[in-house]
Amino acid sequence: MEIVAIVLLALLVIILISCIRIVPQATEHVVEFLGKYKTTWEAGIHLKVPFLERIAKQITLKEQVLDSPPQPVITKDNVTMQIDTVVYFRIFDAKLYAYGAVNPISALENLTATTLRNIVGELELDNTLTSRDTINEKMTAILDEATDQWGIKVNRVELKNIIPPAEIQNAMEKQMKAERDRRETLLQAEGHKAAAITRAEGDKQAMILAAEGERDARIARAEGEAKAILLSKQAEADGLRAIKEVGVDGAVLELKKYEALVLMSNGRAAKIIVPTDAVEAVKNSVLFSESAGVGDVTHEAEDLPAPSEDDPCCDRFADEA
Repeated sequence: MEIVAIVLLALLVIILISCIRIVPQATEHVVEFLGKYKTTWEAGIHLKVPFLERIAKQITLKEQVLDSPPQPVITKDNVTMQIDTVVYFRIFDAKLYAYGAVNPISALENLTATTLRNIVGELELDNTLTSRDTINEKMTAILDEATDQWGIKVNRVELKNIIPPAEIQNAMEKQMKAERDRRETLLQAEGHKAAAITRAEGDKQAMILAAEGERDARIARAEGEAKAILLSKQAEADGLRAIKEVGVDGAVLELKKYEALVLMSNGRAAKIIVPTDAVEAVKNSVLFSESAGVGDVTHEAEDLPAPSEDDPCCDRFADEA
């Protein structure tokens, strides 16, 4: 009897130990009593009733990733392309996840494919390629609302890859090449235009500077000539003023006139008739010429032809003298 009691006691201890369950962090256990849902164990140590309770499902609460294979999708303009998606989700209710669907992950995968076909079917090819953010937001909202009854929270959906047909890819590459060539042509044209404008501006500035230099040169030459004329006139005025101050009579002035006539002849054959009274005036003005410096610079007259001996004009003037 003692052996039987020891065996029964050992068996009881083993059963009790087997009924102790430790639930790890970020994990929940769904417990059933006689096949019916009883409770959900959270992280920690728990004890179940032997033979009557069982752990129906162990569920992780961590965020999970559902990477769906590429799905054929037809756009609004009848272009078939392959699109694969990535769904990030987590389980927020273990009871709903355990009893909401037979295979919640498979249901989520199929729902993702159908939702993607519905959304892309309303878009054309170009909009599909450029509206990834819009597609991601719409799919996230639709899947999150539909999976609430399964205890699943869809955090975000990303289009992993969009693969258009080979013909479309070749056409897109040609289009991109043509667009790059067009931009290159525009840039070259703008560069030539800017260079031509720069050259024109440079030529304009050079012509302006040359005109300004010519103007300044003319002004400088005009000022020099004006100053020379002014100095000449001042010297002439000073000479006339000196003549006036010494009281030169009319005979000297007449002589100056004849000297001017000699200069005007410039060596040409000409006759100059000098009255006899001018000779006396010259004698009387010698002292004035030496003192005032009038007539210091004389021009050497060229040899004039000697008058003929029988000149009635000159004889007449001599008789009158």
